[in-house]
Amino acid sequence: MSNTSTKARAMKVTREKAEENRQQVIETSSRLFREKGFDGVGVSTLMQAAGLTHGGFYKQFESKDDLIAKATQAALNQSREQLSSLVGKDKGASFETAVRHYLSDGHRNAIANGCALASLGPDAARHGPQVRRVMQRGVEDHIGMLESIVEPQGDTSRRDAAIATLATMVGALMLARTVEDSSLSSEILEAATKAILSE
Repeated sequence: MSNTSTKARAMKVTREKAEENRQQVIETSSRLFREKGFDGVGVSTLMQAAGLTHGGFYKQFESKDDLIAKATQAALNQSREQLSSLVGKDKGASFETAVRHYLSDGHRNAIANGCALASLGPDAARHGPQVRRVMQRGVEDHIGMLESIVEPQGDTSRRDAAIATLATMVGALMLARTVEDSSLSSEILEAATKAILSE
């Protein structure tokens, strides 16, 4: 084997490893940002949690804001996949399943792996246009998914019903996570579930 082909293969492996490392940082950051907020964790902590050195950060990302946008996108993708996995052929059953799963104690407690809209929404609202554009696409995706399974009442459009449902679910989850009393927290989730499913 020639030196040229050996070097080419080594470079390819290095590029593949670099991309693998980059994805590892994005996935780790998506969890840590949901758990601690954008300002609650620094670059060195993120890199260490991903098993990498701080020095490699700027080879992979333009800035922390660049990472925040990419990690937010990864978190939103995960949230969309979780919601999508609950959608089956029976729209009514799918809707109830999605609502009950979203507004469950288990989801409330799984902040690092839970809905990106509820955990990152407040941080994104205070951030620049890059992350807010990413979040807007995520909101639209979730509305679209709920629109396909929601059963609107009266003259309400499917889109309006989907927006109201998403706003109620995200707001209830955020509120349930802010209170210290676990009974009150569960009560908030249960009340929101009843309100959505009785409409």
